[in-house]
Amino acid sequence: GNNIISGAIIPTFAAIGLHFYPIWEAASVDEWLYNGGPYELIVLHFLLGVACYMGREWELSFRLGMRPWIAVAYSAPVAAAAAVFLIYPIGQGSFSDGMPLGISGTFNFMIVFQAEHNILMHPFHMLGVAGVFGGSLFSAMHGSLVTSSFIRKTTENESANAGYKFGQEEETYNIVAA
Repeated sequence: GNNIISGAIIPTFAAIGLHFYPIWEAASVDEWLYNGGPYELIVLHFLLGVACYMGREWELSFRLGMRPWIAVAYSAPVAAAAAVFLIYPIGQGSFSDGMPLGISGTFNFMIVFQAEHNILMHPFHMLGVAGVFGGSLFSAMHGSLVTSSFIRKTTENESANAGYKFGQEEETYNIVAA
């Protein structure tokens, strides 16, 4: 039976290939559900949603006078999701090769992908993994440097946020003090 581990939204049926399969193209809702119609609907809306959210992050950083690095960093998982859900199935010739939406389906996809393509030994995959872990390390080091080198401590009578505004001209921390 289905449970939280084995339940999944399966990819579109292989005979449909790369064709767009909306609900009105099927003879019945049961046929659409059986052939994996919800998969295309969910995946395409998901990709559109995360791309729009990345644009929203860019817009917010621009309006607040910040640099856009949060949106740039968010583009890496967006690109990974697009690769797994859109680019790889297009390259294989059918959306049936896309990653199923569910726990067991995801693990099965990873095992089959490794068996067919030996992705773990690909140099670009190695560089990507090193980049993700390296970025995490450098983010932690930068955060600890910033929080450990404040110029002065606040008293108990003032807020830690007193005087802070976006785009401030004076420095909040001193790099020499680190």
